[in-house]
Formats: sequence, C-alpha cells, structure tokens
Amino acid sequence: MTEHTTEHTTGRTTGHTIEHSHGMHVVHDGPRQAPPLLLIHGSGASSGFWQPMVPALAARHHVIRVDLPGCGQSPPASSYEVSAQAAQVAALLDELGLRHVTVAGHSSGGYVATALAEHRRDLVGSLALISSGPSPDALLRQPLILRIMLAPPLGPLVWSRRSDALIRKGISATAALPVNLPDDVVADVRGISYPVMRTVLRRNTEYLAERGVPERLAGLGLPVLVIFGAADPRWEPSSARRYEAVPGARVELLPGVGHLPMLEAPEATGDLLLSFAAR
Repeated sequence: MTEHTTEHTTGRTTGHTIEHSHGMHVVHDGPRQAPPLLLIHGSGASSGFWQPMVPALAARHHVIRVDLPGCGQSPPASSYEVSAQAAQVAALLDELGLRHVTVAGHSSGGYVATALAEHRRDLVGSLALISSGPSPDALLRQPLILRIMLAPPLGPLVWSRRSDALIRKGISATAALPVNLPDDVVADVRGISYPVMRTVLRRNTEYLAERGVPERLAGLGLPVLVIFGAADPRWEPSSARRYEAVPGARVELLPGVGHLPMLEAPEATGDLLLSFAAR
C-alpha cells in the first residue's frame, strides 16, 4: 500500500511531494506532466545528496528521487541484491505509469540504474552514470577514515558511535572540493545500520565481479552519459574512458572534482544532465 504525504515549497522547485511506495521513501519535484528524471543515490547516502541540483532539474523535469532500501528514510529490506533493488524501482515506475525515463545513478546507484535497464528496458529511455566505477580493478585504496569506519574488527564499534562530525569527515574524504552537508542529510546517513551498509557493499562488489558495467551496457542500445570527477579518490578517474566501449556513450571528466559531483559541482553536473536529457 502506498502512503502519500504532501508538502508545499516555494521558488523554482514546484509540485514537491513525498510518498512511501514499494518499501522506499520517494520525493517528487517539478510538474508531473514534465519529462521524468529518476535520481538514484549511492551506498551510504540518500536522496538528499541530489538536493543542490534539484531546483534547476525540476524547472524542466518531473524529478523523482528515491531512498533505496535501508537508506535515508526507507526501511530495511529482505534482500540488497542489485537486481532486487532495481526491481523495487521498477515497481515504483510501473505504479506511476512511467516509461522511457531518463535515469541517473550516482556511484553504486549507477549499478541499480544499469540493472533496471537490463531487466526492464521498457522503463529506461537513457542512462546517466555519475562516479560509477566500471569494474572492480578500477577501485582505488579507499580513504583511511572510510577503512576505519567500514572494516572489521573496529568498523562496527566506530560505526555505532559515529558523531555528526565524523560522518561529515567521512563523506568529505571522498570529495576533492568542500561540500556542504545539511543536517537532514547527515541524519539520513546516521540512520543507515552497519549490517545494511556492509551487505550493500558486498552485493555491489558481486554485481561488478559478475560483469563490468560497460559490458552490461554495450548491447542495450541506450544513450549513455558518464560523468566522473577527474580527482575522484575512490575510483581511478581514467577508468571512466572504459565506457567509451559502449556505442554512442558520452564521457565527461570534471576537473578538480572528486567522487561527489552533485555536491562539489552541482551547476556543472546539472547542466550536463539537462543537456543529455534534452536529447
């Protein structure tokens, strides 16, 4: 059953509504009759990470943001397989009656977006991947603070006692430029449990190990945009060029930007996404 809660906003973002559907917290912005644009966050994040880009995007699109299961304000799920998360997103789009949606995924959200296109090609019109590593060998040695927070044996203890300041420090460690993290976004991250986070990371690794993302996309015939920060500390930035093996893919590297383009360079990232969606 879907529960709907409506909120009103002012300014450029209109039609702001919130609902809970198919086990996910869902946020809508912009006019419902506008072309749909679905935004999927990455591991350990929430729909709030897209907020700096939303006003510009919602001026032209019906922007749909989801909190994936166990993240943000969504409850835990029985499975965190990438394909299972994609199936929940597909059920949401079916309920909304949407087809040929422009789907953008950040980091591992790009894997959910890719799995959605693999299993429900009718739902996806074009695909934008932001900071989504193409294969396991492109993963860099992670920032020390993330290794401390996530790796056993200390990980569970540190995670359970992490403060807002530590969360901000951990997120900022993946960026190359200063990022502004509102309190509600930090609260979203604080609500993610350690078991959920570890499970999500394992399932993402399994998805990549089974087959790389460029190989998965090569035969789908989708327009693809790839955005990478040229100073990404999590994934080798040059690995973005592997997506050029996908017919017609467009690859954009943002100078001086790290793993969080939508927070570090929201205007530039939003402009690229808008021009891509307009095609």
